[in-house]
Amino acid sequence: MSTVELTKDNFDEIVSDNEFVLIDFWASWCGPCRQFGPVFEAASERHQDLVFAKVDTEAQQELAAAFEIQSIPTLMIVRDKVAVFAQPGALPEVALEDLIGQARKLDMDEVRKSVENAQAQGDAQQ
Repeated sequence: MSTVELTKDNFDEIVSDNEFVLIDFWASWCGPCRQFGPVFEAASERHQDLVFAKVDTEAQQELAAAFEIQSIPTLMIVRDKVAVFAQPGALPEVALEDLIGQARKLDMDEVRKSVENAQAQGDAQQ
């Protein structure tokens, strides 16, 4: 499957309709982004059951700002509408494959419980 271009218009739909989305925040002028692009594209061919999406931070500045993207490339993984990973930097192929494997193994019930607990503690501290 080739990558999907994410925009502010289709972002919610893509993330809501798919249980596992990898998002590459990038820009055409960014050297590390251009290095990571083929690695990301190749992974999309190997993992056709997952959605691979790209956000052009120049064209989609509102989206980049909403996720507080400070450095590109930034890779984000969203499972069941929960961001389970977000980190800047171009990953080598082996690291990306390892990361996908780890994200596949996550128990999303545990993740949701952890998020709820963190939110409850944050609310209690206010």
